[in-house]
Amino acid sequence: MISRFGDALRTTALPLLAVRLTDNPLVIASVTACAYLPWLLFGLLGGAVADRVDQRRAMWAVDTVRGLLVAAFALTVALGHASIPLLLALAFLLTTLQTLFDNAATALLPSLVARTALGGANARLMTGQQLAGGLSAAPVVPLLFGVGAFLPFAADAVTYLLAAALVASLRTHPPEREPRPAGSTLRAEIGAGLRALWRDRVLRPVCLATLLCNIGMGALIATLVLHVTHWLRAGSSGFAAAMTVYAVGSLAGGFVAQRIARRTGRARALLLGGTVQTASLLLIGGVRHLGALLAGMLLLGVMNMVWNVHQVTLMQQRSPEAMVGRISSAFRTASTSGAPLGALLGGTVAAALGLNAPALLAALLFALAVISLIPAGRADVSVVAPQDGPTAAHVTG
Repeated sequence: MISRFGDALRTTALPLLAVRLTDNPLVIASVTACAYLPWLLFGLLGGAVADRVDQRRAMWAVDTVRGLLVAAFALTVALGHASIPLLLALAFLLTTLQTLFDNAATALLPSLVARTALGGANARLMTGQQLAGGLSAAPVVPLLFGVGAFLPFAADAVTYLLAAALVASLRTHPPEREPRPAGSTLRAEIGAGLRALWRDRVLRPVCLATLLCNIGMGALIATLVLHVTHWLRAGSSGFAAAMTVYAVGSLAGGFVAQRIARRTGRARALLLGGTVQTASLLLIGGVRHLGALLAGMLLLGVMNMVWNVHQVTLMQQRSPEAMVGRISSAFRTASTSGAPLGALLGGTVAAALGLNAPALLAALLFALAVISLIPAGRADVSVVAPQDGPTAAHVTG
């Protein structure tokens, strides 16, 4: 969660730095696109590697490298050499490393927590990440950015290194894996993960819906800084307020996610989340007022957290233990592939139709996602058991 604080500093500061360097919507959107592109190129490989290695060691090694990269970037900004190509390179490299880190983290959790408690564990983990990240960091960015544009990035580097030290200090049981068949290759293992995802009657439509949502969110996030600072004329403080409100909504979503699922089932909770997010995006794109933006971002944050908790939990619970990393990477690669497309599409739409157009485009895509989820909702007939909450950790001292 420490590194999430730094991530929130960086992700809020990057578009603000990009706006200082250019006012071209498509160029600014390209920074977001580069932050997602590695999932297309390396996501499947990251999942296959995560199923082969010690996930804990992979996580702390990745965080160490990311800390050094961001520290070098902070120094570059401090010396006055920031440029759009450097922003693009940083976004690309950090996400390339993230493909291994995220898949390793997803695969590690079921070895620490009983499967019946995964929903509660995911909700608490994601809520803690938002508390440490979005809520605490977003209000600080304008202050740090005002003192020096390099400061948010320097702080991010420190948090990565601290997080690496904490993960390295964990003592867990070695992962239990069946021996791989003789001659097994990464390519064959990746193919097995893809086939398992495609054959699952719940995960397949959830993956498609997540793809559509990510296209929409890519379009919105890539142009949000322009939406706030130019269309609403709310300045950098308005942008920080939008990010903070979104984080507050995410915290609330973490508290209600399990309650919703107990009444509806996990897939139907996704249906509810997608419907509310569609309405939120219509409010953001249709009403030219900061209050409407903040209300929309609040609801978007609540239901995005509900979506994330149950999407990840469904994937973990429905995946064989030895294949969690590969199925996770197949899911993330397929669904996240929409984000760079959405970012570029958002920049194009903003330049051609207006700075509020990406939010309206996102609303349309979320509505299509809700429709595509209907088969999963029909299959997800059971609700979450009341005992899905306490964790049964297997961490050794």
